[in-house]
Amino acid sequence: MLRNLFSALSGGLFGAGLLVSGMVDTTKVQGWLDVFGAWDPTLAFVLAGAVGVMALAWAVARHWQAGLLGSPLPDRTDPRLGHNLVLGSVLFGAGWGLAGLCPGPAVASIAFGGWGGALFLAAMIAGMYVAPAVRVQVDRLAAA
Repeated sequence: MLRNLFSALSGGLFGAGLLVSGMVDTTKVQGWLDVFGAWDPTLAFVLAGAVGVMALAWAVARHWQAGLLGSPLPDRTDPRLGHNLVLGSVLFGAGWGLAGLCPGPAVASIAFGGWGGALFLAAMIAGMYVAPAVRVQVDRLAAA
């Protein structure tokens, strides 16, 4: 019960942060990515805040064996760049630039995004479903 409460509170805080920061506004996001046109640098503050908070969280969590509710903490990720990370980042960035949404804001905008937001969310979920099979093929090609 307590875990569900904290999950709901965390999700609500995340959604509110997306709304306040403008991350659910596709024109604001596309303005951030348009560095050679009408560039809107305001999302740099969102990025700096997110990186700062996460760096602090990892520094504190380095000394913990479990989370506050007793769940084990995930292992640190491999710091090396691999083909899966590069390909995934390129696809994520291309989708973000074309649609102006990434997964968190896409879910947050479903309440007011209309059919375009719903279509993006459906395509994103389909991509998540297909991704494991595509990854196997990419791994085979990389190994060859």
